[in-house]
Amino acid sequence: MEHLLTIEEEDVDPGAKPVDPTGFGTREAARAIVLNKKGEVFLLNVSKCGYHKLPGGGVDEGEDISRALERELREEIGCQAEVTGEVGTIIEYRDQRRLKQTSYCYLAKQVGSEQTNALTEEEISEGFELVMAKNIAEAVNILEQDSPNNYEGRFIRLRDLHFLRTVQSSL
Repeated sequence: MEHLLTIEEEDVDPGAKPVDPTGFGTREAARAIVLNKKGEVFLLNVSKCGYHKLPGGGVDEGEDISRALERELREEIGCQAEVTGEVGTIIEYRDQRRLKQTSYCYLAKQVGSEQTNALTEEEISEGFELVMAKNIAEAVNILEQDSPNNYEGRFIRLRDLHFLRTVQSSL
C-alpha cells in the first residue's frame, strides 16, 4: 500500500522539539471513507473535543486489517461496507504518548441498511455522534473548520483531512 503522509509532533505543535521514536509502542489501525448510496460521507463528530473524524480504529491482537475495518465500521457507524479501493498508509508519531500509529486507509461503499452503532463508553463520553457530509468536498470543508481541543484530535484532523483530500483529488 502506498505511503501517503507522516505526521510528527512538530506538525501539531510547531514549538515541539523532535523526540527519538526508538522504543515507541506501535499501533495499527484501519479506517475508511464510507459513501452511502447517495454519495454522502459518514463522519463522526467528536463534539466534546471539537473535531470530526472518519470511521475506523485499532487492529486488535491477532486480527487482520480487513476484519478490524469491518468491526470498526459496525461499531462506529452501524453499517457494513464493501472496500472499493486502497488509498494508502498514514503514520503518526505521537511523542507525548510514545506511540507510532500506522493507519491503513480505504475507500468503501455502504452495503445493506444502517443499524444501531455500538460506541464504547469513552466514545460516548467524548460526544461521538454520526453526521453525514453531502460529499467528499463537504467533508473536507467540515474538517477544515474544526479546532480540536485535545492532543489526539490535532493528529486525527491532519490525518483525516489528508486522507479526504487524497481521495478528492483522484475523483
